[in-house]
Amino acid sequence: MERLAEMALFADFYGPLLTDKQRMIWDLHYDQDLSLVEIAEAEKISRQAVYDLLKRTEKILRDYEAKLGLVQRFLSEQEKLINVKEQLQVFSEADFANSKAWERHQWIRKQISDVFNDIESS
Repeated sequence: MERLAEMALFADFYGPLLTDKQRMIWDLHYDQDLSLVEIAEAEKISRQAVYDLLKRTEKILRDYEAKLGLVQRFLSEQEKLINVKEQLQVFSEADFANSKAWERHQWIRKQISDVFNDIESS
């Protein structure tokens, strides 16, 4: 996984565990795309202090993931859902013994699609 995407997921899952200062600097750099110099000027600290804080925060996030594994579990579950969704796509009404079974199949497909829509809109 790309480093930036990985860090974004880590921040989504573990961001609330960071200090206010860590979250703020993280947001300014990764979410608002400010440079280290811009952040340093805004916060009246050195560029090196911003860099060090970001590196420490990345390490903290990686340590949380190493201990808790929430991101990995999320990605694994998402992959399973993708596989189930793909398998459900290949069925047609003719594959079912009766209309009730087809309706249940359609309901399951809709529920899984709703889960994906919820994930994408978050």
